[in-house]
Amino acid sequence: MKRVIAFILTMALSGSMLVGCQSTPVPAASQAASQAASSEAVKPVEITVVTSYGGDDGNRANYEEAYKAYESATGNTVKDASGTSNEEWKSKIMADFETGAEPDVLFYFNGVDANKLVQGGKVVSIDEIRKTYPDYAGNMRDDLLGASPADGKNYSVPVNGYWEGLYVNKKVLKDCGVEVPGADYTWDQFLKDCETIKSKGKTPIACSLQEVPHYWFEYCVFNHGTLATHTKLPASSTDEVGKAWTEGLNDIKTLYTKGYFPKNTTTATDAETFQLMADDKAAFAIDGSWKIGWFQKNAKSVDDFTVTYVPSENGRKSTEIIGGLSMGYYITKKAWSDPAKQKACVDFVEAMTTDEVVSKFGATAVTALKNGTTAAGNTDSLEKAAMAMTKGATGIAPATQDGLIQTARTALFADVKNIATGKTTAEKAIDACLAIKG
Repeated sequence: MKRVIAFILTMALSGSMLVGCQSTPVPAASQAASQAASSEAVKPVEITVVTSYGGDDGNRANYEEAYKAYESATGNTVKDASGTSNEEWKSKIMADFETGAEPDVLFYFNGVDANKLVQGGKVVSIDEIRKTYPDYAGNMRDDLLGASPADGKNYSVPVNGYWEGLYVNKKVLKDCGVEVPGADYTWDQFLKDCETIKSKGKTPIACSLQEVPHYWFEYCVFNHGTLATHTKLPASSTDEVGKAWTEGLNDIKTLYTKGYFPKNTTTATDAETFQLMADDKAAFAIDGSWKIGWFQKNAKSVDDFTVTYVPSENGRKSTEIIGGLSMGYYITKKAWSDPAKQKACVDFVEAMTTDEVVSKFGATAVTALKNGTTAAGNTDSLEKAAMAMTKGATGIAPATQDGLIQTARTALFADVKNIATGKTTAEKAIDACLAIKG
């Protein structure tokens, strides 16, 4: 567009030179063309954005506030198509890319889940963006951006990383005569506490094995492995890693058999089972750092809740946690190639990843910010507990599920409830999962 304007001005100047120093007005046609070009350059645009900040996400309100501030500052509008991060959401995103209906900006995983997008040239690398916008993601540490396993390049700009921990309803524990667990909490003690809680008429564990068994899978497997082995994928259910997966899945079966999950865990949604925590009907839940916002919004009193380390067994220390920087904002190739949308998308990502916004989304989370996050002055007790937990962590391992391709992971997690109910075995489910190739 600048070239068009420059050409018009050059032609106008040449015309003036031809008639000497006379004050000859620029032809009306040239004026109109210049004004039209200028108007087009600043014309507001609508960009489509897909994120995992769906309606039930704890950071939904922060996300809406941030993108509305972007709209006010730029005049652009955001067509938000966010949803809840589950396998159905991931499948829809991939289907949209396959049919040419992809968004302009995508907040998505940066592991193997995004390999097809990278290998298919559907998203633009940060290096490519910086050729035009040198300061893009300049407030981030490049080594923490989460390079793609497909080619080792950075494509996404993260907001916050994540940790996964044990959320605890302190009121339920008190009513049941159970102490709030600490850093030395063992699996055996956890099982005893669950039995006590069950005997008092409460649900020990809020979890939907139908929809989100992911977090219990991660830690149950972690309890049979190590920091060094947790991200390794098994070749079969019978090798060393495969046996750890089998034992972990069988631990979930034990929890189900003992009646520690909600009665409808094999049919209920994640939202339904988590409501048990807010209603003081359930004691424990494993979820991520993003869930803090949910408690702040839904709990009768956030002080009734805390978050701590997941109980350990075998060689794992309870202070070894699962976490990392697994998601970030991508600019799609489709949007990057559109002159009307390119800068709007760059501005959007930069607006959503400032130090201030990242801190607001989660001062307790893992971050790639060069300056780190800044805690708000009104930090509540749950946030303080999260900060203490991450500060006291003695090790961190990325989620092993991120190493599986989407279809394999979907198959495995769909089978968790079948393992729990005895319809299949852990070994069969693992081998069926591993047999699925991308």
